[in-house]
Amino acid sequence: MSRLNPQQQLAIKAIDRPLLVLAGAGSGKTTVITHKIFHLVKERDVQPKHIFAVTFTNKAAREMKERAAKQLKGDAGKGLNVSTFHNLGLNIIRREHQQLGIKPNFSIFDAHDGLTLIKELIPNAENIDKELVYFIQHQISNWKNAMIDPEQALNLSANGNQMLAAKVYQRYNRQLRAYNAVDFDDLILLPTELFRTNPEALDRWQNRIRYLLVDEYQDTNASQYLLVKLLVGVRQAFTVVGDDDQSIYAWRGAVPENLARLQEDFPGLEVIKLEQNYRSSRRILKAANQLISNNPH
Repeated sequence: MSRLNPQQQLAIKAIDRPLLVLAGAGSGKTTVITHKIFHLVKERDVQPKHIFAVTFTNKAAREMKERAAKQLKGDAGKGLNVSTFHNLGLNIIRREHQQLGIKPNFSIFDAHDGLTLIKELIPNAENIDKELVYFIQHQISNWKNAMIDPEQALNLSANGNQMLAAKVYQRYNRQLRAYNAVDFDDLILLPTELFRTNPEALDRWQNRIRYLLVDEYQDTNASQYLLVKLLVGVRQAFTVVGDDDQSIYAWRGAVPENLARLQEDFPGLEVIKLEQNYRSSRRILKAANQLISNNPH
């Protein structure tokens, strides 16, 4: 702990309230998360099995898990949960498949499987422009990430292509269930919908997840935001780390405004900024900050 700067130390020790850590690239945010896991286990006696750390890529999750394991050593970190959002959703679906009306041996459709199914569901697909098929797939994904169901999508559709996408969306969902399958977007959407409508399932997972840490929070979409909000519940024991200047995934539904929404939904939220950079030279930082200053958002 003595090797960390004062802001990092504050972020690690802030346990009894919801916390947002605003951290730029190279500011030691992963260090904060891994040290916080150590602090929760060793200083606060939280069992590793009740700590969940979530990020966006398998590579980032692997790195975080390895760094946490090095600090905890031996069996001290046994049961610790470090994964991507989609892996967390998959584990929830596996445990709650009966509540969701899914058989235990369900399949997961990747983007290629989904595209093939969509082509089968479009009337006269062989005569339709390939770009339109990709548009329909992308639109369905966006609707799922925004938690918009097929009926709502039909009502919201403003033109012919969107109307076609909404009709295909309806058939697509029906066909997935007929195949006992889910797609990648369902891995977040289905647990979120379950927790909204099933208090018993939500209670099980709130008791299982006693402390939640989320990395790259600016990349969360509407469905992921609500999943986090539901899981932390009234306990509000969570730390999210993000940087609104690094939000690059709006094209796949990311909502950087989720950082601001946190302050509305959790009035007791503490915000700590990590502003010391350990990765880049002064010239690079100056150039980056001058570029960022032109962003009106």
